[in-house]
Amino acid sequence: MNDPARPASEEMQTSPSPPPPTFGQALLFWLKLGFISFGGPAGQISIMHQELVENRRWISERRFLHALNYCMLLPGPEAQQLATYIGWLLHRTRGGLVAGVLFVLPSLAILVLLSWLYLAFGDQPLVAGLFYGIKPAVTAIVLQAAHRIGSRTLKNSVLWAIAAVSFVAIFVLAVPFPAIVAAAALAGYVGSKLAPDKFAVGGGHAKGDASYGRAVIDDDTPTPPHAKFSWFGLGRVLAIGVLLWAISMGLLATTCGWEHAYTQMGWFFTKAALMTFGGAYAVLPYVYQGAVDHYHWLTPVQMIDGLALGETTPGPLIMVVAFVGFVGGYVRAVFGPEHLFLAGALAATLVTWFTFLPSFLFILAGGPLVEATHEDLKFTAPLMAVTAAVVGVIVNLAAFFGYHVLWPQGFGAGFDWVAAAIALAAAVALLRYKRNVIQVIAVCAVLGLALKMLAIA
Repeated sequence: MNDPARPASEEMQTSPSPPPPTFGQALLFWLKLGFISFGGPAGQISIMHQELVENRRWISERRFLHALNYCMLLPGPEAQQLATYIGWLLHRTRGGLVAGVLFVLPSLAILVLLSWLYLAFGDQPLVAGLFYGIKPAVTAIVLQAAHRIGSRTLKNSVLWAIAAVSFVAIFVLAVPFPAIVAAAALAGYVGSKLAPDKFAVGGGHAKGDASYGRAVIDDDTPTPPHAKFSWFGLGRVLAIGVLLWAISMGLLATTCGWEHAYTQMGWFFTKAALMTFGGAYAVLPYVYQGAVDHYHWLTPVQMIDGLALGETTPGPLIMVVAFVGFVGGYVRAVFGPEHLFLAGALAATLVTWFTFLPSFLFILAGGPLVEATHEDLKFTAPLMAVTAAVVGVIVNLAAFFGYHVLWPQGFGAGFDWVAAAIALAAAVALLRYKRNVIQVIAVCAVLGLALKMLAIA
């Protein structure tokens, strides 16, 4: 019988932990997660917290946030890396691989199909109408991302200045994104010595005190043997990861040639994977500079449409790179005009492989280092400065999208007032009324279709 005098939280703490999940049970959960992980990283992390911490109690609140803090420090999609981390903690390397792969695989399959439909039928009135409404919504979504990250990051005049300089550097001077990241990190390092109080903003996630009962991996659960740090284990994981990358690039270079689109995609998206500090929106300008300006794998309008497709599918938003790869392989007809879908699907798969390989390496190599201590991780001053610079870069991305949406034929061809009205309505819905991204995209798509149908009639 429950003791009415005992606090509920104490009773939950003394309740027995659930049985450890079998590998099969975990596999089914990770597969389910891959299909329901809408809402960007915040929504995906929220889903994992509810399922893994509150409902299933596979991991405690503090251990969950400890892992999340580490993933937030890494380049790459933090939600996918968090799933990989927890899967690894529960079921060793195979658990981490299954969790990370299934987080991405459904999104890849869906995006390949949608990319093909987009290229094959994109000029049809139905599809054109839908995208007419979606494109202004995407501009508003990018602005929302800048507002969300900026309101959390730009806490003083120094960080505001870094964001402003970053915007001018990329918008006016066309400075490459990696150079902006490097300069911001250097500014943060110097600033931490000269004005440490300006960079003393704590980690992005505070330590959790909520309790949902004993967990399989609880606060005081000893680190499992496979998660203990050893120099041999670290060296082995790094060697395997580098070898996998080298074999992949070597096969592409020897079979296709270094200048081939597939080889260049592998090299370019390896670099992009190491630049994703601050999330997918931060790296999109770098992807744009390379994929649109340098390699010409797709057009600016196609880039906007790809981001719209990425927003409406499950999985990490960085999966928009699969769309970039598909369009690049499809349009270039790598295997001839009779195998366009195969060329695009293979390119999308290659791009996904090179984009996510570093994420697995970071978790499997760095996880034992993180498990060596259960203290909170803090953002460093260089990372704080990089995050501030990311805000300026995202504002530049919004300006880029806004130009192509509001002046689709260039400044000399007139302003699209209808698209501007849709973008304004989407921004109000997102920023003022906090509506869901999927809801906003759906409403704007229907509105755009209706307007196109009226124009045709």
